[in-house]
Amino acid sequence: MLFTNHPSIGLVLSGGGVRGMAHIGLIKAMEELGISAQVVSGSSVGALVGALYANGNSVSDMLSFFKETPLFKYNFLTILKPGFIDTDRYFEIFKGYFPKDTFSSLEKDLHVVATDLQKGEQQFFSKGQLIRPLLASAALPPVFSPVELNGRLYADGGIMNNFPSEPIQDSSNYVIGSNVSVVGELHKNALKNSIQLTGRVTSLMIYAINKKKLHSCDLLLEYKELEKIGVLDRTGIEKAYAMGYDVAIKTLERKLKQTD
Repeated sequence: MLFTNHPSIGLVLSGGGVRGMAHIGLIKAMEELGISAQVVSGSSVGALVGALYANGNSVSDMLSFFKETPLFKYNFLTILKPGFIDTDRYFEIFKGYFPKDTFSSLEKDLHVVATDLQKGEQQFFSKGQLIRPLLASAALPPVFSPVELNGRLYADGGIMNNFPSEPIQDSSNYVIGSNVSVVGELHKNALKNSIQLTGRVTSLMIYAINKKKLHSCDLLLEYKELEKIGVLDRTGIEKAYAMGYDVAIKTLERKLKQTD
């Protein structure tokens, strides 16, 4: 069979906020079909889902993590840091899921990308402490404050690399990509105000920058319906998860039948 013939499967998970719950749907489909990745690389929400997957957490645990972690909490607000919410306040919440706080404690190899705001460069993390790189990778400006690591300020990995396939290209002989930063065709009524326009333009820029890497995957999953879900819309968690599972199970089953 296709996937059993590839001893090293790599999984790339894009950024995309709440839409990233589709990644969990993909993981659910992979588990049902007996497909497992050995190496994972993620940006922003993809880094968080990837860390939970690499940690051996169940799909139920993954969904609970995002449902129970407060996105906006009054006592997390800050006026002392650049950003509305103090990202460091999430450390203890993450510690409950990653008590050892090290990459080496994970069951799978994990690569996390964040943006060095001072150098204007991307930085990959795969060794040492785990939680702070995760917080940095998901710290979307200007909502969340940058995270200090080794004396430098880091923010959302998606700023410079929303689809971080680079670390696994050489270490995996079959790459599965999951992209939740979708750019499906919109009706003109979907662009009624400045916020909607800005969101659309940002999505197009991100897609264009990562297009070549997306199509270099051996198998790429994209979920066109996700564009109807807001990036920070927590009410869309279950819907995005269901969309991801539906697309993934059909795609993977079809791929398996082609190789029987």
